[in-house]
Amino acid sequence: MRLGYFTMPVHPLGRPWADTLAEDREAVILADRLGFHDAFVGEHLTDRHENITNSLLFLATLISDTRQIRLGTGTTNLSHQHPVLVAVNSAMFDHLSGGRFILGVSPGALASDAEILGILGEDRNKLFAEAIDVITRLWSADPPYDIALPGNRFEVSTARTIDLDLGVGVVGRPLQTPRPEIVGTVVAPFSKGVIEMGAKDFHPLSANFLLPQWVATHWGNYVRGKESVGETARSDDWRVARTVFVADDAETAERYGRTDEASPYRFYFRQMVDKMRKMGRLELFKTRRDQPDDEITLDYVLDRLVITGTPESVAEQVLELREQTGDFGELVYAGLDWADPGLARRSMELMATEVMPLVNKAIEAEGTS
Repeated sequence: MRLGYFTMPVHPLGRPWADTLAEDREAVILADRLGFHDAFVGEHLTDRHENITNSLLFLATLISDTRQIRLGTGTTNLSHQHPVLVAVNSAMFDHLSGGRFILGVSPGALASDAEILGILGEDRNKLFAEAIDVITRLWSADPPYDIALPGNRFEVSTARTIDLDLGVGVVGRPLQTPRPEIVGTVVAPFSKGVIEMGAKDFHPLSANFLLPQWVATHWGNYVRGKESVGETARSDDWRVARTVFVADDAETAERYGRTDEASPYRFYFRQMVDKMRKMGRLELFKTRRDQPDDEITLDYVLDRLVITGTPESVAEQVLELREQTGDFGELVYAGLDWADPGLARRSMELMATEVMPLVNKAIEAEGTS
């Protein structure tokens, strides 16, 4: 099982913007040093807690300060810009990073982002589907492209202006062939979008704020998508994100990971519960669909969605998660605000150097038994 990193990120109000950006950079640089496989970074335009407005721009600042970690948008919100811009800027990033780029995509869920862009009334899921078809075709087609898909609002061509002698009318392709890995975040139980991911050879990343029983519903749909195009799904391609805190002792783990009012884990899930309640999506935290809303308290969510403890305890909980969801290829560690930088760094170190070796030793033993 690989170890990845994902951050939305979410920071409390009052911290200088430059300080939170520097902290988020430091976390990815640390993940690179510790051998994390990849790092995904989110983006929002109008959320004061989520400080990164363009994940590709942020990740570009990390190319020269990292060596092996793959850098993924987590996600590029495809309703926010023309797909040609996504395609050409991502292709350039792939070359700048030496082929370490992963394109993470989503429609863009924050309503205030849509409003400020004037697309609040638009079907953002449809925009997403149209945009991704243009991006993938632009990466594989020859100029002048002439992309005019049925029902797709984006018609892409340089037929009237192309001049191959001058090199005009031609866009650059990514360094990776045939294209960079494309990852889609999955945030709903029984998501039908995962079927489409399988059919298009995109890879799912199940969100860290979904209960394990709902995460388990994603794999079957991904398998269905793969089978629809005559292919076999590989569990290596499935990423599962979890909110994890590892400490040297159980008392510190419980305090910082759950109970302390200053805990960044309490802060993060307080934000998530409040947002989902306002959006009418508390079912993400429910064990059954008819569960009353008033049962979804902060402590209820923390008890079910934060994995915390010593390295041995966390390894056991990761293996229990795997039993609930089925096999997956990568555990994606959710990065939060560094309320205590020492504890935050130590958690990442313990995750990479102690937890994952224990997890993989158990998986290897299982495979030989």
